[in-house]
Amino acid sequence: MFFVFYNIFASLLILPVTLFHLYQKLKGSNPPTLSERLGGIPAEQLKKIGGRPVIWVHAVSVGETLAARPLLAALKERYPGHALLLSNSTLTGREVSGRLPVVDANICFPFDFLPAVRRALDTVRPQVIVIMETEVWPNFTREADRRGIPVLLANGRISDRSFGRYLKFSWVFRPALQLFSALGMQTALDAERIVAIGARQDRTQALGNLKCDIAYRQVSEEEKAELRGRYTIPAELSVLTAGSTRPGEEEYVLEAYRELLAERPDLFLVVVPRHPERAAEVASILERKGLPYRRRTELQKSASSFAGGEVLLVDTVGELMNLYALSDLVFVGGSLVPTGGHNLLEPASLGVPSLFGPHMNNFREITALVLRYHAGIQLKKPEELAPRFRDLLGDADKRHQLGQNALTMMRENGGATEKHMKIVERYLG
Repeated sequence: MFFVFYNIFASLLILPVTLFHLYQKLKGSNPPTLSERLGGIPAEQLKKIGGRPVIWVHAVSVGETLAARPLLAALKERYPGHALLLSNSTLTGREVSGRLPVVDANICFPFDFLPAVRRALDTVRPQVIVIMETEVWPNFTREADRRGIPVLLANGRISDRSFGRYLKFSWVFRPALQLFSALGMQTALDAERIVAIGARQDRTQALGNLKCDIAYRQVSEEEKAELRGRYTIPAELSVLTAGSTRPGEEEYVLEAYRELLAERPDLFLVVVPRHPERAAEVASILERKGLPYRRRTELQKSASSFAGGEVLLVDTVGELMNLYALSDLVFVGGSLVPTGGHNLLEPASLGVPSLFGPHMNNFREITALVLRYHAGIQLKKPEELAPRFRDLLGDADKRHQLGQNALTMMRENGGATEKHMKIVERYLG
């Protein structure tokens, strides 16, 4: 009965959703193509599949796509005869997925509208579907189950903030969760939570965090110099990078930077907003504070190098790891304001020391791991940003030790990919 009412509701929504999509298109915001969201698979992507059996992996946006990289690499290595199809719900996610060499084809995920879902599944006919983190779409899951296609949840998590909402609407999620063939959650707490929402306990396991399996290495001085040259940052400058910043954080970061510049004119700041469409907003803050800056997209227009006291404002996607690699010190955003934080393992995997704020509830286990290994420093309040920057910039040995601790942490806490692969092997052999 649930699915009857759900599909009546979905049918009522499809017209306003389509109209809104067309409005976005006319406004120039470049949404995913409507035909794909209605289940149409582009001919060029079908050609890349080339008649091979398909493993369909779905990752909503950039974060989930990056987290999926270890699993995607393992799937390609273990099943070279299969085509690896990666779907995304956002254009930024699709842009990143299109640059992953292990992915054979990438598409936009269909609306959870019955004709769209059926059309996509009938065209792709995957042997198995892997959903990253916690994407639960009733029609998609049910139609896959009707076709005998196993649906697996990988790297699942339920944040503190979202758990209450999921529980409140568990009647929506339970019918779909019951149809998952297996649910691999990051932690035991995540497993308990998704079972409370409606998943079957006998199909749910804590398998660890795939993000801990990202490749790690010590960035060499040669690589750092090459990257700085690419971004026209002189080698003699000390580089701070504020990554994945959210509204309200840039003010704190820029104030700390201005304070430090009075003592250290050799400093250089890179600001990477979590959403590049916020670049204009951040640019206005820079102008208000009198800090000279250039956008990433403007670097090709000017051959001149940056100078100390300037700012690189990044208005592109997919470059954060390169920018972390060339940095002396990193601040991981989403953590000074209550948005739940971002992935501390990205700078850690490069041996780069990091600072982060108190709001890390979306990354509880990773935060605890970083603190246990002394691989980063957590601030209690935004006002600590400048003194902590000052302390670490003046102590190269301390920065080096934090970076080495981070690499040790990465080396000792992997293994989630192989645990997930054992689940996949139940269905693909």
